[in-house]
Amino acid sequence: MQGYPFAAQIRVRFADTDAQGVAHNSNYFIWFEVARVEFLERYAGGYQRLRDEGVESLVLESHAHFRQPAFFDDRIQVHTKCHSARGARFRFDYVVARGEDVLADGWTMHGTVDAKTLRPTRTPPWLTDALTAAGSPSS
Repeated sequence: MQGYPFAAQIRVRFADTDAQGVAHNSNYFIWFEVARVEFLERYAGGYQRLRDEGVESLVLESHAHFRQPAFFDDRIQVHTKCHSARGARFRFDYVVARGEDVLADGWTMHGTVDAKTLRPTRTPPWLTDALTAAGSPSS
């Protein structure tokens, strides 16, 4: 998908659905997290690296806009990009697609905090660089 450097591949499980086989809306936030963790693995050395460096990344806000349902056994892609890395915050955007069909889009806003005190702290330069470099044409 244009403008999104990464996509996580997800198979909709039976447990993700209701009696009609439609994925429950809460699962989209789980899929966002799966994509975000895989994104961090590819571009920033993994979420554990943040923790090893004494930083945690808390979700401050989340939003999803549902367009079409996902169904049991669908193979979907969660396209992901990160931007607006400033100070102690950064944002991930997502597009959930089944092939060319957009099922949902959304975003999550994150704040970096000291892992011990949970007090806000600037996003480390190495992390800001990794997150923003992922969206550049050469990534």
